[in-house]
Amino acid sequence: MAREFTSVGVVGLGTMGAGIVEVFARNGIDVVAVEISAGAVERGRATLTGSTDRAVAKGKLAEADRDALLARVDWQVGLDALHSVDLVIEAVPEHLDLKQRIFAELDRVCKPEAILATNTSSLSVTEISVATTRPNQVIGIHFFNPAPVMKLVEVVRTVVTSADVVADVEALCERLGKVDVTINDRAGFIANALLFGYLNHAVSMFESRYATREDIDAAMKLGCGLPMGPLALMDLIGLDTAYEILDTMYRRGGRDRRHAPVPLIKQMVTAGLLGRKSGRGFYTYERPGSPVVVPDEHTPLSTGAALADGARAITKVGVVGSGTMATGIIEVFAKAGYEVISVTRGAEKSAKVCEAVKTSLNKGVVRGKLSETDRDAALGRVTWSATLDHLADVDLVVEAVVEELSVKKALFASLDEICKPGVVLATTTSSLPVIDVAMATQRPADVIGLHFFNPAPIMPLVEVVQTIRTSAETAATARAVCAALGKTGVVCGDRSGFIVNALLFPYLNDAVKMLEASYSTADDIDYAMKLGCGYPMGPFELLDVVGLDVSLAIQQELYLELREPGFAPAPLLEHLVTAGYLGRKSGRGFRDHTKR
Repeated sequence: MAREFTSVGVVGLGTMGAGIVEVFARNGIDVVAVEISAGAVERGRATLTGSTDRAVAKGKLAEADRDALLARVDWQVGLDALHSVDLVIEAVPEHLDLKQRIFAELDRVCKPEAILATNTSSLSVTEISVATTRPNQVIGIHFFNPAPVMKLVEVVRTVVTSADVVADVEALCERLGKVDVTINDRAGFIANALLFGYLNHAVSMFESRYATREDIDAAMKLGCGLPMGPLALMDLIGLDTAYEILDTMYRRGGRDRRHAPVPLIKQMVTAGLLGRKSGRGFYTYERPGSPVVVPDEHTPLSTGAALADGARAITKVGVVGSGTMATGIIEVFAKAGYEVISVTRGAEKSAKVCEAVKTSLNKGVVRGKLSETDRDAALGRVTWSATLDHLADVDLVVEAVVEELSVKKALFASLDEICKPGVVLATTTSSLPVIDVAMATQRPADVIGLHFFNPAPIMPLVEVVQTIRTSAETAATARAVCAALGKTGVVCGDRSGFIVNALLFPYLNDAVKMLEASYSTADDIDYAMKLGCGYPMGPFELLDVVGLDVSLAIQQELYLELREPGFAPAPLLEHLVTAGYLGRKSGRGFRDHTKR
């Protein structure tokens, strides 16, 4: 039988501590809430009162339940008030010496059978536990912010944590309505170890001026369905907190350069640009603590006139290719009012593409997203062809053929001969260097990358990839076209992976390495990222959907270009691909899909 916890103590009443108090009090458990001073106690009380009042206002909590919840909390100054609780959770700032001092004092104050827990997100639970005479009763209980909302709890056991203590805490998490993942004491645990490498990489991308803060954040929200962009998330977490977590993981986690804090983070912390809590970080906020972003000197102009400034007029578009991406792009342009010439290798392929476009448009009519008149008008704008010569008078060509550089270069050399001067030649490549394609022509200034995401009619993002030879006029035209299509165009340089894949696939690769090291299971890692970070899919779900062979190829390209040791493809990923386990398309990847 699991232990029955009737009272708990919470030490530290900042945002996280006050949230943990609310979680326990909501579930009928008496809480002793402790801070260092009367003023800090009052701030914690105000945080809890504000949170519960908002829940009442939204109809998520009855007034009577709120009053009962608040009555369960005993607000106290000093650790001596915790002498009779069954469990203490510490939620003070991420400084090892501070936590060790508190645990030494808790060891003295608390009854012998009390469990002592830390909410640390990056420090060693083992190093904290040795400050006590009862390390077997010390455990990590890592809640995620905001604690009342987020479902995940990482339960972190050390090599000496009692199995009974682990079982008792797991049962408590279930009572609280949380999903727990139980793991060993390792830097960053699951969620932070995967999240902060990605966040650090995003800051590096911004620091090098590869893309704007707005475009990096938009790319990851729109391209991956993430709840927040990485730089906005850094501002929410706090740059000082992020720096401490990264620095700790770098020192404790084998000095992986993926976790070495980007110099810009330390500079911003030193300058007091801590994110939302200071009113300014990567973005500027209405006031300290406000979530409302206000324009500053780095905010780009987004008016239609500014977007179209210097852009060429585009009325007729050629789309080359017969795959899923080409089909989607034809539909996108036709629905937006452009005259489209679809070019494939033969009448049979043209007929298949035509049928696929008709099917997709008909689905739009059935779902009420498109009228029959608009469907017919869109189809009427498309001309089906099997020869490139029909592209002689188009204003823009979008290439969506197979991802082989030799094929694309040969195609662009042909387009160079056929197309009139001034035509924008765009490639939809997701991994190949755009400059290699551009240099197959005599007009590299007119060549650009337009990386649509699949399915193109639905996904709102397009990466606009400029080479060092792309003209400003070509780039302006590409951005204006994206806007006319109702897409968000994010501008970046011609570097492997562009924005989305360069940030996404190293994170996926890190997850594979974590599984390979037997640190956790694929299910728990997926749970951690979905429930702890709000990701729409866990890394192993996503890898199986994308295809392990595709994922490996992208990761290999990133590693070859950047030569960063942390980007080397995980051997497990290579072995699965070699064995033919490619994900859903082959029936088996990280999971067996034949049994579903």
